[in-house]
Amino acid sequence: MFVNLTRGYASVATSAMIRPPIGFFGVDGKYTNALYSAASKTQKIDAVSQDLNKLKDAYQKDAKFRDFMINPLIKSSVKKEILSKVLPEKFKTCDLTNNMVAIMAETNKLKYLPLVAGNFAKIMAFIRGELDCTIITAKPLTDQKMKQELEAILKKFTSKKLTIATKVDPSIVGGVVVDFGGEHYIDMSVRSKLKFYTDVLRESV
Repeated sequence: MFVNLTRGYASVATSAMIRPPIGFFGVDGKYTNALYSAASKTQKIDAVSQDLNKLKDAYQKDAKFRDFMINPLIKSSVKKEILSKVLPEKFKTCDLTNNMVAIMAETNKLKYLPLVAGNFAKIMAFIRGELDCTIITAKPLTDQKMKQELEAILKKFTSKKLTIATKVDPSIVGGVVVDFGGEHYIDMSVRSKLKFYTDVLRESV
């Protein structure tokens, strides 16, 4: 196992690793794989998932918490000591989550925590047969009837349960871009059409 996330769980650590249903690579991938394996063997997948969601939310919304996590001037030993008290007291995190964060603090890898949380969220969505879908428009999508019709169309693209969110991005100019879990896109934006015709004109000159 990449990191000893199961310190104190010797019987778990010595058994073979359980791979998540989705492959992950890189530093965040190694932490994700090890944490998933440990959580699977101790039947704490849901608890770990909830912990990571809370920590990711705090990391993104609480500037002081985020600055503390990534500040290179704070010794790793100090971060580890503080987090070992704050996490179980404030966030009510379980032992596996606490162990992972402690090791990330020791190795100065806390900046990867949001990525690990995102990876774990993808695993949970896969297990539940869910797929995140983001509808991106240049202006807020206020027409509820149009929104419902668009959602009905999108649900025909997959047999999975879609969790649909909306996002505004003025840079697409007009039209719509649909993001399926950050892996597949349907780009029907004015921006993409402008780029297409611009490229055609350049090739014609």
